Amino acid sequence: MTHRLTASPETCRWGYLDAGVPPALTIRSGERVTIETVSGGPDALPPEGFHVPPELLAIHAAETGIPQGHILTGPVAIEGARPGDVLEVRILDVSLRQDWGYNRHRPLAGTLPDDFPVLHQMNIPLDRERLTARMPWGLDIPLSPFFGVMAVAPPPAWGRCTSIIPRAFGGNLDNQELIAGTTLFLPVFTEGALFSCGDGHGAQGDGEVNVTAIETALSGTFEFVLRRDLRLTYPQAETPTHVITMGLDPDLDRCAERALREMIDLVVARAGITRDEAYALCSIAADLRVTQTVNQHKGVHCMLRKDYLVR
Repeated sequence: MTHRLTASPETCRWGYLDAGVPPALTIRSGERVTIETVSGGPDALPPEGFHVPPELLAIHAAETGIPQGHILTGPVAIEGARPGDVLEVRILDVSLRQDWGYNRHRPLAGTLPDDFPVLHQMNIPLDRERLTARMPWGLDIPLSPFFGVMAVAPPPAWGRCTSIIPRAFGGNLDNQELIAGTTLFLPVFTEGALFSCGDGHGAQGDGEVNVTAIETALSGTFEFVLRRDLRLTYPQAETPTHVITMGLDPDLDRCAERALREMIDLVVARAGITRDEAYALCSIAADLRVTQTVNQHKGVHCMLRKDYLVR
């Protein structure tokens, strides 16, 4: 069964995740949901001639100010999910909902906060048939859409958490590997899990160095599976070819250490080898990649081919 959750002032939250937000939709484990998202404030709107989802304008009108962070659709509750479980999020499809995106950098932000003292913003036309973006100077860039934010609710004791900083519940991971065909695993911290997503990206490089990618509106179809046979404290992912572990921290060194320790634990569990052997395998065959350097908590993800886990 596939449900649909549209974006609207009633189903979207701007800039935060909170276990106290009631679900916009409740489903059973194994069911699918198509979730529609929108992105950007009034200052991101394109010139005339582009399609602007009407719900984006309605969300703008419903806000008394312009919050910091992302417009997130949800949450989706999964019946029976409880703290200690793992939510398996199978990303079945990701598609564009509009024919434009935007990129901006501002003073005192990004990886080079002192180098660019003037706000700079680009409207970027998107070709939904060819899946390309036309840059202002004429370059066409292939699109690979994914959601920058996918998250369960934070632990209730944490209260309201900004959507900007990624943490153990997921959130603003900005990991370009999380495209259609990939599965994300999130530890559950509250009843129902309460999954939300947003921050649609048409394309992004590892690092997302100026704070934004090609920001756009997306539709995603997900299959949610409740896993009680797994024990995770941090997000992990799996592509058709690789396993992925993640580290999140203000310090990139700590990010790398966390992602590597998580990968060593994964290898030991799945390949049945020793920690010393797993550490050696990671040095020989795993890749540490800088996910993003701009979300206050930076990110590193570690990737290892799945066929290396077969002993």
